[in-house]
Parts: sequence; structure tokens; C-alpha cells
Amino acid sequence: MNHLKRTLAILSAGAIGLLLITGAEKRSTRTGNTNLTLSTPESVGFSPDRLKRIEDQMEQYVSSKQLAGGVTMLARHGKVVEFKTYGVADVSKNTPTAKDSLFRIYSMTKPITGVAMMMLYEEGRWRPEDPVSKFIPEFAGLKVYKGKDDQGNPVVEAPHHPPTMRELLTHTAGFTYGIFGNTPVDKMYVQKNVLGSATLKEGIEKLATIPLLYQPGTQWVYSYSVDIQGYIIEKLTGKPLGDFFKERIFDPLRMKDTAFYVPSEKLSRLVTLYGANAKGELSPASFGGDLKAPPTAPSGGGGLVSTAEDYMRFAQMLLNRGQLDGMRLLAPSTVALMSSDHTPKTVVGGTFSPIRPGIGFGYDCAVAYDPLEAGVTLGKGSYWWSGAAGTWFWIDPANDLVFIGMIQRLSTPEPERMAKIALYQALVEPEK
Repeated sequence: MNHLKRTLAILSAGAIGLLLITGAEKRSTRTGNTNLTLSTPESVGFSPDRLKRIEDQMEQYVSSKQLAGGVTMLARHGKVVEFKTYGVADVSKNTPTAKDSLFRIYSMTKPITGVAMMMLYEEGRWRPEDPVSKFIPEFAGLKVYKGKDDQGNPVVEAPHHPPTMRELLTHTAGFTYGIFGNTPVDKMYVQKNVLGSATLKEGIEKLATIPLLYQPGTQWVYSYSVDIQGYIIEKLTGKPLGDFFKERIFDPLRMKDTAFYVPSEKLSRLVTLYGANAKGELSPASFGGDLKAPPTAPSGGGGLVSTAEDYMRFAQMLLNRGQLDGMRLLAPSTVALMSSDHTPKTVVGGTFSPIRPGIGFGYDCAVAYDPLEAGVTLGKGSYWWSGAAGTWFWIDPANDLVFIGMIQRLSTPEPERMAKIALYQALVEPEK
């Protein structure tokens, strides 16, 4: 399968069943498990009328044909207080969106790769200050693009320091994606078809011949870095990335529908992907391939398919500081490390950068370390990411909540922006 289609990422689903969690903040139960079951909004401090604004706006997106359909899911204090479906999974077939519909989550794969990396961090396999070349010797000779000479040829220089694992996990190591920029380095990524590599190893070998876009640690540029992490996971564990995810994350969390491909018996649940034609009308898109077989180059940066229920389980584990249903994946201190800002204040924001006053970047996720300075109503310490087809999530430890949004419309950030505003205007009793 074309790896380019599986990795591009710009940046509910499933019958909820019984999710057992341990609360993450002082208002949740720390000493035992609580049933994450459907409950009323007012029981956890939300105004039902105000919360309905999310549902009304999502319905408006569908009725105006900006979206075909979608799913939203909200949990607070171990209680699901919104689990809604909207519109259709396929316009031509008029198939209703279902709670177990499957969505391409693209870059929402990145935090899952981040959790896998943090598991290996806990095992002492790597440290943030380690040079990436410790695990990928091919990168030992990487140079940095400096500019062009009088003849227009690229000029390179030595890195001020070798890119580190911390920089790799924060998109500050010097790599790029190639498809979002027009620099000579971006053009090299395209010419060598890095995103179309048949295997992760092939992608690494291509990158070893391309200079870094900038001096490590000086810029934030959305990049192939998380696919590099996927390669490191495979190398450190000796297992294919999909197998490691399944054994160490998906099976323990009972994420039964999350994978790098969709088995034949589940294909009918896969939501159709849409873009927009020249008139702005919904139009089926082929971006992402057919997903019918395991990829030869599984993309840790953007290759997974999931459901809202599955991703809720993953996010709830993080909100619970590393555990779900009595299964501990990470220590609380490790979750805190992952979800803290690691970007120096001198870093310059580049392609798709979330970096601005009050918002930084942790390990494979954005972080609101000062919401008031950022001008947002998220709780302090909230962290999140989204996917190219409009899926999004955020975790708010201060308010003990998780929100999941699933749609399949390329390049449309509006539903996510709407939800982040509409949710907090509905939280009228935050102390409850």
C-alpha cells in the first residue's frame, strides 16, 4: 500500500460498554475503579441546554453539507455524558453513521506512538538527551541546510549538536515532511519519495542522504519525526510496529478496533473519506488507500484506523495517569513527562506549529501550559492533537474530562474549534 497515502497528516464510535477507570484529579475516585457509563450532563456540572450547542452545531455542519457525518463523545469524572452520532457514513449509500463506525485517525496516531516510546523510556531503552544517531547510526553524518551558493546549489553545515531524542519527540530535531513546504530540503523529500518508502528502513536510508532543514532545537516544523520513532520502536523491540501496539497498548486497553488496516469483516463499518470539489461540495477522496491489508511501512505518524470508543479508552488511560481497568501502561510521572511542555522559549514556530504564548509541545502532543495567556478556556495542562481528516481529541486533567471528535473531511478544523468553545461554556459547575 502506498505509504504516502498512509502517513500524510496535517494536522464516536463503538458501543461504550463498561469502561473501568481510576480518576485522575482530586474530584475523581483515586482509591478504586469507577464505571465509565452513560450519565446525565448535570451530574458532572454541565448544563444540558448549553451542552446541546455542540450537537446543534454538528447537525448544522451536516445539514449544510460541510460534513457527511461524525461522532462526538465526552466523559467527565468517569461518566460519559455525551455520545452522539450525526449524519451518514457514506453519502451515496445514505448509510447512517454508527457508534462503532471506523475512522482514519491520521495524526491522532502520533500520541499512541508517543505512549509506546514512553513505555520504552520506562524500560531504560532511551533517554531524552540521547542523540538520535545512537539508535539510527545512519544519521550520524547528517548535515544542516544553510542556504544556496551563487549558483543556486544547496549549502550545508555541521549541526551545532546532533539532534536528540527530546527534539525528535517535539518536532524540533530538524526534519520536515516535504509536502508542506517549498524549501530545497522539502523538495529533496519529494524527489526521493520519503513518504512513499516501501519499508520504514527504506525511509530511514533516504533521510540519511538529506540535510536537516534547520539547526536542531531552533524551530518547530511538523515532520516525519514520529515515523522515525516508529522505526526506533521496531528496532528496539524486534517487533513490527503494529504487533507492538497490539500487544502492549491495544489488547491491554481492549481497543478492539484500532489497527493499521481494516479486516474484511469490518470494512462495511469504515466511513467514507471526503474532501471538497471546486464548488466546495463534498467529494469522495482516495487519500489513505484501501486499508485492506497490513502496510509494509506502518506509519507511527498517521496510519491508524480507530473508533471513538477505542480512542476514549486510550485517552482515559492517560487521564488516569497511566492506567485503565486495572491495567497500568505508564507511571503517573511518565504521563506527566509526556504531557509537559518541552519546547524552549527560543523555538520559532514553523509548519503547522501550535507554539504560541501559553501553548507548547510535549512528547507527540500539544500542551496548554497557560490557557489564559493563550486565550483559551481549556483547563491548565490540557493536551491534545488532531488528524488530517478532522478527527480530534483533548485531555483536560484540571477538569477531569476527555473529549473525542470523529469526522472524515480533509482539512476542516472548524468542528474542533467549535467544540473547544462550546464545551466549556456548558461547564457551569466546574467544581461539581
